[in-house]
Amino acid sequence: MSTKITVIYDNPTNAGAFEADYQDHLALARKVPGVQKLESAKVWPKEDGSATPAYRLLDLHFQDYDAASTAVTTAEAGAFLSNVFELATGGVRIVFADIEES
Repeated sequence: MSTKITVIYDNPTNAGAFEADYQDHLALARKVPGVQKLESAKVWPKEDGSATPAYRLLDLHFQDYDAASTAVTTAEAGAFLSNVFELATGGVRIVFADIEES
């Protein structure tokens, strides 16, 4: 079963600064060994203008849990994760999940 690591970026303190650095951030994510697919998404704003529960989502797909677990121990993942915490001025959550295919 394939596995993904999802990074959930909460609303940043400065969205413009976040977006200015985001492409470089994605480049770091692409360097993590074993990443088979990278999927980035921006959360739609709420219709009433109130804050969304998250700002962006980033999924790093791996062959399986072992591949994802090994990947996060590498220097490349260390550089990426360090950058995650620099970029995520509004907070961040990171989860591992098995992908259930139907």
